[in-house]
Amino acid sequence: MDFELWHIWLLIALILFIMEIFVPSFILFNFGIGALVGSLAAGVNLPLEWQIVFFSFGTLLSFFLVRPVMKKYAYKRTAGFRSNADAMVGRQAIVTDPINNVENRGLVSLDGDTWKARSVDNDEIPKGSVVEIIQLNSIILTVKKVN
Repeated sequence: MDFELWHIWLLIALILFIMEIFVPSFILFNFGIGALVGSLAAGVNLPLEWQIVFFSFGTLLSFFLVRPVMKKYAYKRTAGFRSNADAMVGRQAIVTDPINNVENRGLVSLDGDTWKARSVDNDEIPKGSVVEIIQLNSIILTVKKVN
């Protein structure tokens, strides 16, 4: 079986689409669309120069038409969505080592992880108390006791 030029364009497009899975920037996908357009140009036996022109035109067109739409819908965030460290603020934890700001002591347990903790109002909080996380500063949680 002989490979024709449109096969090569199609293979390039497929490789670019697969690579886009691992690079979440939605750029390689646009080049893949351009390669598909180049494959169509090769399929109708246009010269290589015109195939490159069609590839460039298809890529630019997808950058300006497809990419903004996909970024709007594919990377849509819901209002109030928090992740990573921001998701800890407002949650409740259990004090595993009494919190005392003066002695620089205090640990809390949250989701099976132990975190260093400080009281927001310099109160001593005994072991076993339930606290609410107010702020995260690096690896130290600022907490207040829940009544």
